[in-house]
Amino acid sequence: MKYILFVFLLVPFCSFKSSTTNNTDAIIGKWMNAEDNNLEVEVYRIGTEYRAKIVWFDDSDDKSKPMAERCDTKNPDKALRTRKIIGLEVMNGLVYNEDDDEWQDGRIYDASTGKDWNAKAWIAKDGSLKVRGFWNFEILGKNMRFKKVL
Repeated sequence: MKYILFVFLLVPFCSFKSSTTNNTDAIIGKWMNAEDNNLEVEVYRIGTEYRAKIVWFDDSDDKSKPMAERCDTKNPDKALRTRKIIGLEVMNGLVYNEDDDEWQDGRIYDASTGKDWNAKAWIAKDGSLKVRGFWNFEILGKNMRFKKVL
């Protein structure tokens, strides 16, 4: 009888991990920068890697060139300076880590400065997407917050 009671109490704990929601693809979709509402990215998956590309940005700072014609002029590689900003892949290499419930080991590119950073991302309790860009050590970085739009 004790054995049956023990098994009965143990089973819910053993199956807890398998009954939790799998958040692997929770990052997929379109996300708007929550602080300034000036950038929209689309996060997608290729294999086990998550990537993001720019689908819209606020171009009101310079009306001399339409959004569709703006290029990656700050890129340190001169051969890449003619790439269009719209459709530009700005994040790659993110891989979901189930233990930490976050996407890690990625790279993020800032087209406004031409700089490339280490990156990680996670879904906050409020449902927003937090992305941290950092240089080698997470403490040396900055967070961006996005709200899901689609």
